[in-house]
Amino acid sequence: MGAVLELAERFWRGEVRGPDLVRATGAVEEIAPGVLFVHAFANVTALRTDAGLVLVDTGNYRARDKTFAAVRGWDGAPLAAAVYTHGHVDHACGLPPFLEEARTRSWPRPRIVGHRDVARRFDRYRATAPWNGLINARQFSIAPSWPTAYDYPDTTYADTHRLEIGGVALELTHARGETDDHTWLWWPARRMLFTGDLFFWVAPNAGNPQKVQRYAAEWAAALRAMAARGAELLVPGHGVPVVGAGRVRQVLEDTAEWLETLERETVARMNAGATLEQILAEVRPPAHLADRPYLQPVYDEPEFVVRNVWRLYGGWWDGVPAHLKPAPEATLGREVAALAGGVGALVARATALAASGDLALASHLADWAVAAAPDDRAAHAARAAIYEARAEASAALMTRGIFAAVARESAEKAGGR
Repeated sequence: MGAVLELAERFWRGEVRGPDLVRATGAVEEIAPGVLFVHAFANVTALRTDAGLVLVDTGNYRARDKTFAAVRGWDGAPLAAAVYTHGHVDHACGLPPFLEEARTRSWPRPRIVGHRDVARRFDRYRATAPWNGLINARQFSIAPSWPTAYDYPDTTYADTHRLEIGGVALELTHARGETDDHTWLWWPARRMLFTGDLFFWVAPNAGNPQKVQRYAAEWAAALRAMAARGAELLVPGHGVPVVGAGRVRQVLEDTAEWLETLERETVARMNAGATLEQILAEVRPPAHLADRPYLQPVYDEPEFVVRNVWRLYGGWWDGVPAHLKPAPEATLGREVAALAGGVGALVARATALAASGDLALASHLADWAVAAAPDDRAAHAARAAIYEARAEASAALMTRGIFAAVARESAEKAGGR
């Protein structure tokens, strides 16, 4: 058993927790005969066929040379085809070295296969590249960066597609989940399933507060359909494989139940006339799944999923009348500061609330203080400290990233680092 499959056992036993579940090791391993697994930030899998290699996902634009070298260190056969499980840039931006290789060696250009909506995603990414760079910088605490060149699929499909290359037959099925352009692959002859980001060892990314709509119910349906295949090996979009038919079925059905519960309970309360605030206070994932190592909220959070379900069925308004057409934040901040006896009093109260452990309420006061006095260094210093504490207390990467970005912003305005 190699390093990847050994790590898979540790994942299953719950010995690996937190961010390490989605942290790449860089390991390159043949996890089954003729199947190379590259454990990158977004995994890349290469399949040997009689007509050349097939890639399931291609990796990200930052590490594509490393991905290319890893595959070529295993097999030098021409790349016959690449399948995008979806159009996220960490999965669908690794082809340029392979395409250049085919051109310089006069090999046929590899087929690029994906759902028909991948092209629409690439078009949107090109139109909003600066925005995507900014939100990813907040989410991952990195410098803003976003690609503007994409290799569009030349073979697309709507619902299902059978891809046959060199004696290998792969069944592709479209699903809406984390994205609207998702593909999961089933290799019947080898009882192997490729899930893309429909499963990757953390609570489903169905609520990302900075990204476009997610689809919890359809995601759960796709997981149920995958579970019915009886796969013996699951290759995820992030993390490590799941080995064994019983384990594969369990992770897929548990994740489906997790999503179905949040969707069902949210919609039931919406139908009963509950406000979003009431729903957020009441809806939780199934308690009996709380200890599952693959359902920990280390990337997304259940309450964000609830918000996305609300947005899907109910729009962006949260039901609070004043929030429909609110006063500007600066106006609100000045009014609250005046009521408190000045910005200094507001900052003092925010600091006291933070010291007592009420970081959520302290954040409101700190935001109002800097909105009322955007050049006040003391207000920014307090805000930086409050949001740094919130970031440190947050298990989910998205939450931590956003709070950390706010802390950095105010720290700079306070004259710090």
